[in-house]
Order: sequence, then C-alpha cells, then structure tokens
Amino acid sequence: MLGSWWLVGLFVACTGGRKLWNFPTSHTDEFEPGKLLWEPQCQYQLRHLQDGARITAVVPPRLDGHWISTGCEVRPGPEFLTRSYMFYANRLFKAYQFYYRDPACQDPTYSLVIKGKVRLRQASWITRGGTEADYHLHKVGIVFHSEKAMQETVARINQTSEEHCRGFLPVRRTWAPGALYELLSAKAEQDCTSGLGFAMHELSLVRVEKYLQPTLLQQNQGSREVEELYLGDIHTDWSERLHYRPTGYQRPLQNAVRHIHPCPACRIIYRADEHHPPILPAKSDLPMLLSGHWVSARCEVRPAVLFLTRYFIFHGNNRSWEGYYHHYSDPLCKQPTFTVYASGHYTQGGPSLAVQGGTELVFKVTDARVTPMDQVTVAMLNSSDFGSCGEAGSWQVGQELDVTHTNGCAALGIRLPHTEYELFRIEQDAKDGILLLIGERPTDGSSPSTPSKRPTSYQSPLLQCEGPSGATARHIKANYLGRLGGDINSGALKMLPQGLLPSILAAQLLRWAV
Repeated sequence: MLGSWWLVGLFVACTGGRKLWNFPTSHTDEFEPGKLLWEPQCQYQLRHLQDGARITAVVPPRLDGHWISTGCEVRPGPEFLTRSYMFYANRLFKAYQFYYRDPACQDPTYSLVIKGKVRLRQASWITRGGTEADYHLHKVGIVFHSEKAMQETVARINQTSEEHCRGFLPVRRTWAPGALYELLSAKAEQDCTSGLGFAMHELSLVRVEKYLQPTLLQQNQGSREVEELYLGDIHTDWSERLHYRPTGYQRPLQNAVRHIHPCPACRIIYRADEHHPPILPAKSDLPMLLSGHWVSARCEVRPAVLFLTRYFIFHGNNRSWEGYYHHYSDPLCKQPTFTVYASGHYTQGGPSLAVQGGTELVFKVTDARVTPMDQVTVAMLNSSDFGSCGEAGSWQVGQELDVTHTNGCAALGIRLPHTEYELFRIEQDAKDGILLLIGERPTDGSSPSTPSKRPTSYQSPLLQCEGPSGATARHIKANYLGRLGGDINSGALKMLPQGLLPSILAAQLLRWAV
C-alpha cells in the first residue's frame, strides 16, 4: 500500500476514537498520561518482540537435520502444500513437497521428491542476517495421488514445457498408484519441471534461528528450544518465479525434533513420504470478524530487505482502521529506523474465488504520519523536495509529523489517498490463539491497486491480542452464542469446548507461538 514502500504490507486497523502513540522501547519505559493503555497481552507481545523475543541466529547456519512445515502453506498462484526437507552432513539433501487442492491440505494431488546437493557460501550482502548458498539438483520425481491429478498435471507439463518434455507421459495413460515418474535427471540431462512452475531457488538464501518457547502460559515456568529454518521467498508473479533470486523468506520450517508444542501437523508431516502424503487434521472455518487488536508474532522480513513489526486495530462498527508499522535495520528488529502510522476505511467483500478459504476486501488509506527513529532517516526526510513529504526541514528523531497534506511521502513511496484490493483469512492455531493472515505484498514492490493484482498468498500471521468489543461483540453474541444457548456474561460458556472459546470470544489471554 502507499506505493512501492508498501512492501511492508497493508495498514490495517481501526480508529475507535483512540490514538496510538510511541511504543515503549524497553521494560523500563512507562506510558505518559493521555497515551493509549494497551491490553496487557498486546503490550507484552510488542515488548517481547522489541527484546528480540529471546531469538538467536545460528551463524553460520547448520542445515543438518530434518525440517518440516507446521501446517498447510499457501504459495502464490495459489498453491497449497506442505514440506519435509532432510539435509545431511555430506551436503546432500532430500526434500518432499506435497501439493493439495485445498487450503486445509486434506486432498493431495501429487508429491515431489527432490534430491540434490547444497553448499553454503558467504553472508548475504543484500539480505542482512541471511546466508547465500549454491545448490545442484540431481533428480526430481513425481507421484500422482489420483487419476484426475495425473491427467491435469500431465496436460500442464505437455502444454507449457519445452518440446522434448511434451511427451513426458501420454495424456490418456492410466493412473498407476504409487508410480514414481522422473521429471528431472542431471545424469540424463533432462528437465521437465518448468511446466509445474517448479524451482528450488529457495535454497539460495538461508537463515537458521532458535529460541526458547515457554512450556506454560506463565513466565519462568520452564521452556523448550525451538529451531527454525528460513528459506528464500517465492516470487508472487508466476512468470518470474523460475528466475527470481530471493531477498526475503517464506514461513519457516521447524526442526522435527525441536519444534513448537503442541503441533498436530508435525508428526504427520514427519512420517510422510512421496507415496504417503500427509493428510492434516480438519480445522473449523472461523468467521471474518476483524474487530480487535492484532500484532506481529515475530520480526518480519520482506523482499527488498525490510525488517518490521506490525500492530493493527479494527472496529467493525464503522469499518475504519489505523495501524503502525515499525521498521528496523536488523533481522531481530532491535535497531529502529522509522515508524509509519496510517488510517482509513475498508469494505468487506465475499469469499475469494481464486483462493479457497480467503475473503476479499478493499482498503482505502486516507491519512498517514511518519516518525523517524535514527539520524539517517531524518537526513533523508529533511533533504526531500519541498511539499513531497510533510514539513521540509522539520524532521527530528522521535518526532511524528503528518504527511497527509502533502499526499504522502515521496521519499518513502507513500501516496495518498490510496486503494488496495486485499485478501484476508482468520485461523485458529494449535494453542487456541486467533491468527489473522493478510495478503502477501507483490515481490516487485508494486501494490495490489487493481482487482487483477489481488494477492493469492499470505504474509506471516498476526496474533490477536485483544478481542472485539461494542457492536461487534453484540453481533457475536446474537449470531454465534444464541445458537448455543449461551450468554456472553453467564457461566454457560464454561460448558463450551476449550478450543471454541477463543474463536467466539477472542480470548484476552492467548498462549503465544513464540
């Protein structure tokens, strides 16, 4: 949103008549009179992020081990998949990619088994904190899980691949359960993977992190180590993905031994292979109730090297929003550079026809303010052209200035007013927390300013740290609790299953994934 700068994602939150000023920067900071007193969980999560969330980068990264998805992933296209990658001490690797028709990863179409070799190189000079790597593919095989999937996939390969691959398999060939067909062979110098939009360029950018996950909601009650593998991002434009060299990351894989708990999908994915794709447990669809506060679960990385955290508030009564994006110069989000505040309105559409499980919305950004947090940013803003970014020459570290009257800030790529066509989804995690997924930003730095550019995949999920109130809470009570004979203020809710309470009440006390 707001031009090329809007790689950081959609500014989404709503006003509700309250202003959000100056996030605290340490545990000793206090809120000044008249400033917003956040819900304790929101304040705790933001401080948790600003303290680095006890995250340690493993440098140089150690790839040895078995790394798995912790749930169903959505790639641009859309593609629904799970991953299971094994790296060995001799630099060889074996990777499984399991593809599905649905966003719950319950209806598998085909599996890829990928074998090759990867060699770590030097620290990335583009993406701070990442390590560049070279890889070489030895073999790629495919197993189809239904005759329909076989016919559809073979037709794609025959139509979009080079001439020598168009006879990969006869279109009318009968499906053979469990049969492995070779798509790529380095020895035979044959590669028929391009028709699937397949590439392993994700291996060219690597980062490994570890952190301690509390074993109980209360602090200081023990912890376990979690280890995550970040691999390069997938280009949002299908035509570019075969050539793109990553500058950001996908959602991380986790070490099969040191992963988050609970994780219902982990054991299933760990045990899967190309002949036995993982079928993940069913999840209930949650209604698109945006009202409430949402915050980043971790320091986020965007293509073109942007490190940030996000904090949004929605109020469904007037469908207005406001939000903060805190930008940093480091991958642990400890060195702030600038903060952008924006607000506006949104209109809620219907279910997405392109991305099953998603909801289409349209957002308008009408107001924005910027707070520079270091001298480099101050110098850049003060040297901007007169009338292009707030009051020229007036920028100071820590001082917020309005850029609405200059139609945004050209130096940061912010344009006002601005409209974006968005994709949203609300999910529940394994710990009964509520997650908000917002459409992934275009890799090329543009914005989804037309319906045809609406996202087909998602950014990192946000955690709900305060639930709905006011008109939205009454809507939940009338439309969801009424069918259960419950009352939002009565003891009847104690009879509901524990896993259902957060999705109905958006519980204040969530157990965070990090």
